[in-house]
Amino acid sequence: MTLGDMSLDSLSDRLWGVPGQQHTYAILDGASNEGLLDMLYTEPRPGFECLLTGELAPDMAYVAPYVAELVEGSLFSKWALREGWGNHWGIFALSRADLPEVWRHLRALVRVFDPQGNPMYFRFYDPRVLRAYLPNCAQEQLRAMFGPVDKYVVEGEAPNEGLAFSLADGALVTETFKF
Repeated sequence: MTLGDMSLDSLSDRLWGVPGQQHTYAILDGASNEGLLDMLYTEPRPGFECLLTGELAPDMAYVAPYVAELVEGSLFSKWALREGWGNHWGIFALSRADLPEVWRHLRALVRVFDPQGNPMYFRFYDPRVLRAYLPNCAQEQLRAMFGPVDKYVVEGEAPNEGLAFSLADGALVTETFKF
């Protein structure tokens, strides 16, 4: 599924607020999108960082998750929204924080530990995971998930549906929208 122009405009309205006051980021999964790394390196390149630490083998770099700053109307932003929405490529985050701060926060969320202390990857950047996880979080978990992020925007179960998650007084606020 790809977004048509009307739907793209409607989604864009939700992702970009007042210029200069908030940044829009895409957290995208290379494993769900084989063309991601190539698009990240296509000029003009967006600011981006890999969420996995250390030197990655080339095959791992292609399937890794990345955070990229979106610029309204840019080639990369249009591609990520038009082609990714409805295909579980990732999620979107709105924040007043700059890319390095958001990257540090998101990178810390990728690695979690099971009850026995074994490390595991938490694929929070899969919209199907995040939309199921956030409503079941305790207040402390919500604070940890949001950190410097003001709002997460994810695709809904239906192709023309989206969810926006934010916090108000420590409680999760969920807004459903259609386009």
